[in-house]
Amino acid sequence: MLDATTLFLVGLFLLIGSAVLVGELFTRLGQASLVGQLLVGVVLGPTLLGGPLGLSSLSSQFQSLQFLATFFILMMAGLAVTPEQIRSTGLAGTIAGIAIFLGPFATGAAVVHLLYPAESLLGTLFISLTISITALPVLAVMLREFGLLESRFGSFLMNISLVNELAAVTTFAVLLRVQGDPQSTGIAVAIAVLTVALFLTSVLAVHTLLRSLRRVRLWDRWVERFRESWRTREAGFAVLMVVALGAALYSQFLGLTFLVGAFYAGLLITPESAGRREHRSISFVFEAITWGFFLPLFFALVGFGMNFRLLGSSPEALLAFVALAVFAIASKAATGAAVTRGLRWTGNEALAAGFLVTSRGAVELAMAVILLSDGLISTELFTIIAGVGLVTTLVAPIGARPFVRRVSPFRRARDEHAAHRPLESALPPREL
Repeated sequence: MLDATTLFLVGLFLLIGSAVLVGELFTRLGQASLVGQLLVGVVLGPTLLGGPLGLSSLSSQFQSLQFLATFFILMMAGLAVTPEQIRSTGLAGTIAGIAIFLGPFATGAAVVHLLYPAESLLGTLFISLTISITALPVLAVMLREFGLLESRFGSFLMNISLVNELAAVTTFAVLLRVQGDPQSTGIAVAIAVLTVALFLTSVLAVHTLLRSLRRVRLWDRWVERFRESWRTREAGFAVLMVVALGAALYSQFLGLTFLVGAFYAGLLITPESAGRREHRSISFVFEAITWGFFLPLFFALVGFGMNFRLLGSSPEALLAFVALAVFAIASKAATGAAVTRGLRWTGNEALAAGFLVTSRGAVELAMAVILLSDGLISTELFTIIAGVGLVTTLVAPIGARPFVRRVSPFRRARDEHAAHRPLESALPPREL
């Protein structure tokens, strides 16, 4: 019989070691690594081997690690976005991104209500929200695999997915604030919107202040002085973590959960605000820690928290899982294809885009973790939400592949300014 500490280390070793190896295997098979990492957690969790190996008893001990991993995942998602990218998206990109989010979100709420009529309105919206997001990092990986990341086509998809993710995180913040408010619904919604506006205004004010200081070169001098005078190693990374924790604490204080603060804090850490050399150093350390440890750990722990035995013993739960998975794929693919087609892309390109934006990833799973830890969803619902993310991420590249091959050579062309140009300039010109 192993003591508690040894059993914890054995469980952690199995989760991390297996997640890294299986994630690499799935990458070589043309899938996102998160698919393999989720499956590792499912195998080692209560669904299969957790009971026989005695690992199921570690769920409470893994909660703190999962909290920390969630923080790093959301911080990484925020660091992948810059204020310049948001400004350069343009009106067409903003409308397209919001449409690809709102379409599945609104219709998803109706589907969830049919499947769970006893669920509260807020509970229904939370579930619908988690299956309405396009995973920006997973999309980037798929576009890279297809050789389209820096193309006009890739730039278009990344722009609208960026808006989709920002809209989803902000909506999640509003819903959480409403859920924790004892006021009447109308007053709670108004307070929630104002609270989110206050938080976003604070982030924008800090960003504007940094830009103003840079214009007069004052900020650059401060950064250089800090670099020369600070003797502690990796001080830049330490400052990054202090900023992120401060933003997370601020959003938690406002009732918006630490997830929102961690995500938006990443927007403030740019080459312009941190200094280009310091930003490279910070990014290298942060990405090494996150990609090498917290990312595989996070997805493995999400899988570990799933229990497909609950679905197997309940025909209603299994039906709900199948229905939500089919809806999640169909709604995103149809909305993405319709929006893309409306912006003058060909039928094959629209279908490729539709399938690519069906992929899910870290942000909605982080939301599901928060909802589970706050007691807002059951383990059964958590399993269904995470399972839907697993299925859609598997289907996305498979469904897109035959249509990606028919993307025109012109739209496959490398776009030197894809990361910073407005969406309108990434749209195809009218056919001659």
